[in-house]
Amino acid sequence: MSDTACIVLTTAGTEDEAEQLADAIVQARLAACVQIQRVRSVYAWQGETRREPEWLLMAKTRAGRFAELEAFIRERHGYEVPEIVQVPITAGSAAYLRWLGEATAG
Repeated sequence: MSDTACIVLTTAGTEDEAEQLADAIVQARLAACVQIQRVRSVYAWQGETRREPEWLLMAKTRAGRFAELEAFIRERHGYEVPEIVQVPITAGSAAYLRWLGEATAG
């Protein structure tokens, strides 16, 4: 269902990139809120195990906006293969979910 709330996760390599991307996502009304948290990622890339500081972006949006948000992130992201993952919200405060829907209305 397109009105189902979800969280879209992505990461950025710098705090500035994370801030700029979060701001652009909210300004475009593709998410009601984007939280940014510093994380340390351990991942496999091109045959190597890497350890890097990253900034995790958690965008609160609706499943119906995912394709548009994914394209938006891809256009602006510095990574060759950015993480763009949708996680459904299966329950939540009715008032919060209503606000989320209103804030991400086309």
